[in-house]
Amino acid sequence: MNYIVIYYLLINVLCFFVMGIDKKRAKRREWRIKETTLWWLAVAGGALGGFMGMRVYHHKTKHTSFKIGFPSIAAIQLFLLISLLKLA
Repeated sequence: MNYIVIYYLLINVLCFFVMGIDKKRAKRREWRIKETTLWWLAVAGGALGGFMGMRVYHHKTKHTSFKIGFPSIAAIQLFLLISLLKLA
């Protein structure tokens, strides 16, 4: 069970920093991280970190799909994580 919690923490930290890197690149008009990559990181467990990255870096905040999608996925993931932890 510890591996699941560690994975969840790491994927969220990764997604948080990837949002920051993409924002930095956007400001510099450099090569960007694909939106599909951001979505895959979110679906892989990093939605909460991605949502926090959106808020901290003010990135993708005008995209309705990100504003609704990331928090929705994060809520589902937190529910599943809590459910798994209760089973253990």
